[in-house]
Amino acid sequence: MATVHLRIGDLVWGKLGRYPPWPGKVVSPPKDLKKPRGKKCHFVKFFGTEDHAWIKVEQLKPYHAHKEEMIKINKGKRFQQAVDAVEDFLKKAKGKEQNADGKGDSKGKKTPNKPLKILEEDDEDLSALKDPSEKPVKDDPHFHHFLLSQSEKAASSMEPISKRLKIIEEDTGSTSIQAADSTAINGSITPTDKRIGFLGLGLMGSGIVSNLLKMGHVVTVWNRTAEKCDLFIQEGARLGRTPAEVASTCDITFSCVSDPKAARDLVLGPSGVLQGIRPGKCYVEMSTVDPETITELSQVITSRGGRFLEAPVAGSQQLSNDGMLVILAAGDRTVYEDCSSCFQAMGKTSFFLGEAGNAARMMLIVNMVQGSFMATIAEGLTLAQATGQSQQTFLDILCQGQMASTFVDQKCQNILQGNFKPDYYLKHIQKDLRLAISMGDMANHPTPMAAAANEVYKRAKALDQSDNDISAVYRAYIH
Repeated sequence: MATVHLRIGDLVWGKLGRYPPWPGKVVSPPKDLKKPRGKKCHFVKFFGTEDHAWIKVEQLKPYHAHKEEMIKINKGKRFQQAVDAVEDFLKKAKGKEQNADGKGDSKGKKTPNKPLKILEEDDEDLSALKDPSEKPVKDDPHFHHFLLSQSEKAASSMEPISKRLKIIEEDTGSTSIQAADSTAINGSITPTDKRIGFLGLGLMGSGIVSNLLKMGHVVTVWNRTAEKCDLFIQEGARLGRTPAEVASTCDITFSCVSDPKAARDLVLGPSGVLQGIRPGKCYVEMSTVDPETITELSQVITSRGGRFLEAPVAGSQQLSNDGMLVILAAGDRTVYEDCSSCFQAMGKTSFFLGEAGNAARMMLIVNMVQGSFMATIAEGLTLAQATGQSQQTFLDILCQGQMASTFVDQKCQNILQGNFKPDYYLKHIQKDLRLAISMGDMANHPTPMAAAANEVYKRAKALDQSDNDISAVYRAYIH
């Protein structure tokens, strides 16, 4: 984009990274938010998302002069909502101007016009852009870690926000990319032209591959049980005969398998990934495993000239199907960037956490909390029953209080209905608890709550609940 001269209040098209241009307005940044060093840029508030970003001047174009051009090249639903928000804003602004021009006293003398307010420098309210009955549109896949969400601003002052940004960027090295609400309704993702390979079509992998294909990626699949590939072949995927073949023919190969042993075997075993790795080839490990396994896989992949990224996912089968996973990535930053369109297709948010091993650590902590929480909920349900209390009333009370969540509601309702169809395997959450406890031991950090929960899951496994949902931990308390 050509460089333009802009002022506060100008409507623009802003382009961030490899994402398509998005309509926005030049505003003044918060006083405590410093401009990136060495860059000539403007602080832009984006329509339809309530997000902000520093955008280089060469990546900005005037809104009106390039409107038709931009509308032709962007067709997504989120994009159209953003354009509609701009047009609505302009109509309301014009209406205010006309009302001001038409006001006068009884003698025909006009009162001075009030200056038109187009979200001035310190104005942080974009409520005029939306219909009051419409729920806010969530983040689109166009903005990086320095974005300020409207919900964050509502919850805290500008000073804490600025400090939070500084901590994320300088202290932890963590960054995040916000992706679509759902791949099923987002049409603005531009798929990478790189060839994608995917190994492992289990509960999580199946949904991920389906969304990659849906968003136009070229995908080659392999699974230990070959029949699972058939459905994806019908959807347009290519079939790989071995992990080595997939890795050798694809630019980026993802894997998502059950545990550390399966992850190692996939790379180091006969016809494994390592045999297909060549200089420049990328391997992305999405399995939830221990940091030591990640370190080993990273070393062997890079020893062959390959590039390595770990990217375990937080979520469930349903969230995988909906393209709403949370991706935790670490390792080679350039691979993370190359996977951008893939992560947008499969998830709502992705985080980059620094060196390889960090994502495994964070993922185990997240799953440790989830597993312990699920066991506690099951314990509460069974204690309610044992003391003559209504389990449904217990659930109703939870869902009206501070602990209310979709997770609590769905898991408890499934328990009460006796439905333990796996959304996340019980055996996998027990594996994650075991690995988290081991990680705590190595760090000399106590994990007594996780240890207690782990014992309950082990009992559930002994009751043949391994292949049921994590909510089947309930049965450990009633047998």
